[in-house]
Order: sequence, then structure tokens, then C-alpha cells
Amino acid sequence: MNIIDVVEKEQMKKATPQFSIGDQVDVSVKIIEGDKERIQVFSGVVIARNGGGFKETFTVRRIVQGEGVERVFPIH
Repeated sequence: MNIIDVVEKEQMKKATPQFSIGDQVDVSVKIIEGDKERIQVFSGVVIARNGGGFKETFTVRRIVQGEGVERVFPIH
């Protein structure tokens, strides 16, 4: 096992929520603007899961004012 695999394994979350494509999810994102901090919730449908291991991501899609908005989030 090389050093990159060791570091990635240490950084991975032990327990991640179980979800699949087509599920409705709410993702909380911490927004930091200057010295202010807030939580923004992005609600939508999971349309994709990509990658594996430490680099795994999922894509959430929602409709805002008639326009589709997609956002990619890391799982770990």
C-alpha cells in the first residue's frame, strides 16, 4: 500500500449515509463569507454517483425558478 492510499484511508468517514440514485436528499453546506458563517440547505434528487473510495462524489439536481441546477458534492 502506498502512502497516498494510507492518507486517503485515514481521511475517509467511517459511516456515511446510505442513499441511491433517485432519492430525495437535503445537503447542508457551510458558507463562510468574511467573518460570517451560515448553513445553506441544497434539496434535490440524486442523479449520479461517481468515483470510488475517497474521491467518490454524488450529483444533486433541483429546479429553481424554472431552471435546472446541478451541484456535485463529495461523500467523504
